[in-house]
Amino acid sequence: MIETSKYIIKGGKTMSLDELRDDVMGSDISDRCCKGNVICEWDGSLRKVKPEPIFVQKVYDAVLVNLQALSNANNVRFTPNLGPNARIIRIEDIRCKKFFNPENINDPRNLVIDPETELSGGRFVKDGKGKPVEVIGPDGLRSEKLIYVDTSDCDEEGKGTPVFGTQIIRITGNVIVEIDAVVQTSSSKRRRVTLTANVPITPVELTNFFELCVPSVFDGAFLPRFAEFCNINCETRLATNSISRDICIDPETGEVRINLIIALCVACEKKIIVPVQLCVLSTGFPELSPIISPICTTFPTLFPRQIDDSKRRNLSEESNRRPHARLSLEEEFDQENETDNYEYDNYEGE
Repeated sequence: MIETSKYIIKGGKTMSLDELRDDVMGSDISDRCCKGNVICEWDGSLRKVKPEPIFVQKVYDAVLVNLQALSNANNVRFTPNLGPNARIIRIEDIRCKKFFNPENINDPRNLVIDPETELSGGRFVKDGKGKPVEVIGPDGLRSEKLIYVDTSDCDEEGKGTPVFGTQIIRITGNVIVEIDAVVQTSSSKRRRVTLTANVPITPVELTNFFELCVPSVFDGAFLPRFAEFCNINCETRLATNSISRDICIDPETGEVRINLIIALCVACEKKIIVPVQLCVLSTGFPELSPIISPICTTFPTLFPRQIDDSKRRNLSEESNRRPHARLSLEEEFDQENETDNYEYDNYEGE
């Protein structure tokens, strides 16, 4: 491959740098949103379906809890300033979303949910230092706790054992509030402006109770696990739904300050999980189409080759069709010399 200032010769074909970028990245990059690549295809034929064993986590029991809380935010400054003698004549939309700083997951402004759970009728397994033993969950993090319950009585009846829990949820952090407003300036012109503020919420503490069913801790190689995860969104409005009462604009600088009520909507799910091995019907293993590279011709595989009966038969037939290797070192040496001479004689250079 020969590179010049504006063109690249690739495979005997002269390509411009723009064509090369399109060849590597694709030209359809103007869309604001995107679609995920499912990477699994099936033509509908049941003849291609076969069983595969997988080792996964089974949800034995689960409960979903919805909670809500209100937080007031007074005299919140919004940007940008509207200018001297400006006024807001209409609010078109108010939006609220969680604040998250991807540069610092421990940023105290990040809106986070900190759940604390206590069990009655069961206990979390600890490591001898008073710390619960946490194991890897399907999210790849240590998000599950081993749980122990004396299940002997219910094991005799072939049923699960109930445990009761009390959960305290603490919410801290900030939310982003955006307000689309129609503003009239001092020259009587109207324009649409989006006002934005990073609003700290008043720390909130919520409590809920739940009951879960636990399988036997004796009849299996694994202890059951307790997992809980929560998500939060927010909704907001003007404190009294009045522009004149809730919005204050400085007549000289155009600084905007607004009173808000923020509703915090929380959904929490608690699960009892046990590891299991399942047989599933599969149509094969997915293969992604790689992005074409202008330099490399081959790339390594990412997953090991699946070996089954049909693959072994194919590999055996392919091995029988291959020519047998020579045993003479002298013959191999002669062949290598012939190959080197052939490549040298036919090399024209680039």
